[in-house]
Amino acid sequence: MQVLVLNSGSSSLKFQLFSMPAETILCSGLIERIGMDDAKFIYKTEKDTIEHVTAIYNHKQGLELLSHQLLDSETGIIKSASDIDIVGHRVVQGGARFKETTEINQWAKDNIKDLFSLAPLHNPANFEGIEVAEAIFPSAKQVAVFDTAFHQSIPEHAYRYAIPNNLLTEHKIRMYGFHGTSHKYVSEQAIHYLGKKESKIISIHLGNGCSITAIKNGKAVDHSMGLTPLDGLIMGTRSGDIDPSVIFHLASKLNYSLDEINTLLQKKSGMLGLTGFSDLREIETEAAKGNRDCLLALQMNTYRIKKYIGSYAAVLNGLDAIVFTAGIGENSELMRKMVCEDLDFLGINLDTEKNKERSKLLRAVNTIESKVKILVIPTNEELEIAKQSVQLFEN
Repeated sequence: MQVLVLNSGSSSLKFQLFSMPAETILCSGLIERIGMDDAKFIYKTEKDTIEHVTAIYNHKQGLELLSHQLLDSETGIIKSASDIDIVGHRVVQGGARFKETTEINQWAKDNIKDLFSLAPLHNPANFEGIEVAEAIFPSAKQVAVFDTAFHQSIPEHAYRYAIPNNLLTEHKIRMYGFHGTSHKYVSEQAIHYLGKKESKIISIHLGNGCSITAIKNGKAVDHSMGLTPLDGLIMGTRSGDIDPSVIFHLASKLNYSLDEINTLLQKKSGMLGLTGFSDLREIETEAAKGNRDCLLALQMNTYRIKKYIGSYAAVLNGLDAIVFTAGIGENSELMRKMVCEDLDFLGINLDTEKNKERSKLLRAVNTIESKVKILVIPTNEELEIAKQSVQLFEN
């Protein structure tokens, strides 16, 4: 069975083609800067790597380019569009309506579209990917896997805001959570590693977007992001937690419009706002040179993560493991070191030599004496989407 996984962002499209259930990657790639004259197309197979820059003005053009590449007589993978059995789509916001992976039909599309306002940067792109894939791969089953689904197990006392009840009942304003596919994938890997029937895990997803989840016995019980992915940890360009009164102050005292405030908090804050850089590698390099802003930003970032670890350890009433994942979590020795410093009262003790090791495999970087396992687990959201898509038709 061949499963094509599409992860449509606002201006990007990641893809992987799997042979299932073997989980073999037949091809993978990325289209960046959709909407621009200099969009970048990257396509990789075991034998070939193809990269070129071209004008791609929308997701439809991007998917058409991908389908032509998949069918190419020399470097393609399939002979016909009908070779694709399932197309699995990442959909960021599923609200409270989508609690599990769903086969796409008109009802599902109508409801995904109805949730545009809760994820205006992501759901429209996800929806366009669905409609274009339906046209290009008409014989394939189309499946939606929701970022928010894993967090539907979070109890009401944790996901509700202390605002008038009608804002939840009528307008569905509550915490939904994101990066659920990633948190689910790595937590299952951690549970298997621990070999315990009951487990208490904190999963820390650190990339350009960052989030942290408390997971008890495989179920999410709390999470740092809220109604949107703006809440929680400090991110590449997003502020994370902030006093709501800051918004009122920006509007009433500094004459910012709502659009300007949204842009400020979403695209000009976080590590970028603190340092002038959004790439953590540059920030770490500058900090090593003595750049005070960069060093302070790293301290602020890891301090925020520590606070969440402490609160989630209390929520879980104990802790078996913390997991670092995603681009920064998997690759930044310094971030892991700074997060784990002075947490010995929780039984968290980092082995500095193990922490320096690089690997694409699950690895433990804690000392032998550490009561809590410190795991670095590479995430694979596309594989998780493929697995859930196949499982939907096995049940």
